Amino acid sequence: MINEQYRYSELTSKIIGCAITVHKALGNGFQEVIYQRALEIEMKLQGITFLREFEMPIFYREQRIGTRRVDFFVEDCISVELKAAIKLEDVHFAQAINYLEAYNLEIGLLINFGETSLNFRRLTNKKFKSIKS
Repeated sequence: MINEQYRYSELTSKIIGCAITVHKALGNGFQEVIYQRALEIEMKLQGITFLREFEMPIFYREQRIGTRRVDFFVEDCISVELKAAIKLEDVHFAQAINYLEAYNLEIGLLINFGETSLNFRRLTNKKFKSIKS
């Protein structure tokens, strides 16, 4: 699963591996919060640093207009959005991309536990602006 041409490939592969482990154990059919709790346990076991349900500000024209909680904010660089839907829809992808853009994060994962086989997508923010220090 690791592809060196993708940024954070090693970390996203570890996260996906944790999700696969959870899905193999629980299958599909539970509410999203059950998968969140199980993924939290699995990522801790794998030594992945994250914040769960991390509240991030949303800005418009440099003014804060609200907040949104990302399911997991992993190692200060990756947004992980979970779903427990029968099938991922365009609206799920749009939502995940909007969060990446709003938070100015380069990489995100959209993981759906609701299907018979785990479905995941690695997302890239094409509007990402690198902040040089």
